[in-house]
Amino acid sequence: MYKILAQINKLILPSFTKQRLDLAKATKWQMAIIGFRYYVTTRALN
Repeated sequence: MYKILAQINKLILPSFTKQRLDLAKATKWQMAIIGFRYYVTTRALN
C-alpha cells in the first residue's frame, strides 16, 4: 500500500529538493509535505 502511495506522492506533490528549498526557511505547509513524504517513503522501503 505504501509503495503505491509513494508513487502517487512522486507524481502529485512537489519536490522541494529540486527547488533547493532551505529547510530553515520552509513554511509550515511545506514542512508538513516533507514530513508526509518522508513517512510514506520510509514505510514503502520496509
